[in-house]
Amino acid sequence: MKKTFKCEVDCANCAAKMEEAVKKIDGVISARVNFMTQKFILEAADDVFDSVLDMSIKACKKVEPDCEIEA
Repeated sequence: MKKTFKCEVDCANCAAKMEEAVKKIDGVISARVNFMTQKFILEAADDVFDSVLDMSIKACKKVEPDCEIEA
């Protein structure tokens, strides 16, 4: 499953760090955090998507505590 979420991130560097952190999570097929469009695209297997999304949001918050991902 692949879904797109609105993602408020402050800078391109933070977006890149968030993307790298999410890609390290087990179950993630692909991840993209785009600073210019303020979008977060996550692809993971259907059966684990919700748990992967939760872990992804936590990983992003560790990198950028002010980021907001509207799931």
